[in-house]
Amino acid sequence: MARLHALARKYPRYGYRMVTAKLRQEGWHVNAKRIYRLWRKEGLKVPKKTRKKRRLGHGGNSCVRRRAEHKDHVWC
Repeated sequence: MARLHALARKYPRYGYRMVTAKLRQEGWHVNAKRIYRLWRKEGLKVPKKTRKKRRLGHGGNSCVRRRAEHKDHVWC
């Protein structure tokens, strides 16, 4: 159980399958179903990837994020 937590901390993007593979590489004889059960019991999760924010710059003729300068200048 402690090794499961240690591997989850060391490799935060690994799920239970990769942690199972790592444990097998270290010489443990483990069952993937058992690791999955312990993974869920301990509340371990792979964190969601955070999306990168897109730049808000504008091209010369775009109307995205552009303020209207007079009536009927920017429609959408």
